[in-house]
Amino acid sequence: MLACKSMLHSRSPVTELDGLPLSASTDYEQDRGLQETKKHLKSLSKKLSQFPDRCTLKSGHYNVNFTSSLGVGYMMVCTDSYPNVLSFCFLDELQREFISSTPSSRRPSSGTTAPSLSTKINLTDMQTEIKLRPPYQLSIEDVGVANGFTHHTPSKYKGIAPNQMLEPVSLPGIVSCVLSLLCTGLNLLRGVHAIESILQNEDEDFNYVIAFFLGSAACLYQCYLFAYCTVWRSSKSFLCLALICLCNMYLYELRNVWQILFHVTVAAFTTLQIHLRRPQGKAPDYTV
Repeated sequence: MLACKSMLHSRSPVTELDGLPLSASTDYEQDRGLQETKKHLKSLSKKLSQFPDRCTLKSGHYNVNFTSSLGVGYMMVCTDSYPNVLSFCFLDELQREFISSTPSSRRPSSGTTAPSLSTKINLTDMQTEIKLRPPYQLSIEDVGVANGFTHHTPSKYKGIAPNQMLEPVSLPGIVSCVLSLLCTGLNLLRGVHAIESILQNEDEDFNYVIAFFLGSAACLYQCYLFAYCTVWRSSKSFLCLALICLCNMYLYELRNVWQILFHVTVAAFTTLQIHLRRPQGKAPDYTV
């Protein structure tokens, strides 16, 4: 298969995430750097499930670009000067062709895929996607094999891919953020008044100030968790909810029941919206 006809003879294997090869192109390129780079393909194919669904491994003057979806990985070797957007357009098209040609099984009897593929994906859309969610950059140590030696790598990729996108914002989510910002402002205002009371009366409890500002920070952090994809988002949101409840319990002498109920309800509602807004998966958009 000639993925980059004007650049080099490239190798584009298709493999399951457990490392079992399904198909691959053949080439006769004798460049030493390319041959060294292709040695990483076998190691990568056994560890695809440990990495994000779109990655790039740089090896000398070559890049190994790969994507994975639905339990199958697609890899491509090309020169480092070849645009990433064209590489991933090709891999997405390869993925489409592979799935559409094997509707009942991912294990074709033939050892090769289609002889050539034309990139049908809109380059503008792919450029936008690459900009918003760039490929995760792997190192040789991440692959686990360099110069014949095996390096220790984690058994599972931890966390999420950088800049991973969340699902579109819903109206309840917007409302929850607005209410959380309102609670943040109310807590800050009451905290400032508490500081003024302490300055005028030394007998006032300074812990009230701490409770107000901790509540403000927790509300603000919930807005951040709703807007951005981070590790352990749901767990962090529940911790924020617990902190807001504790702060309001401590402030029961300064707030009536309805005020406390309002702050706790808003925090619980925001926590729910954080949990419901999940990271986006890879858009299937396949003809299967």
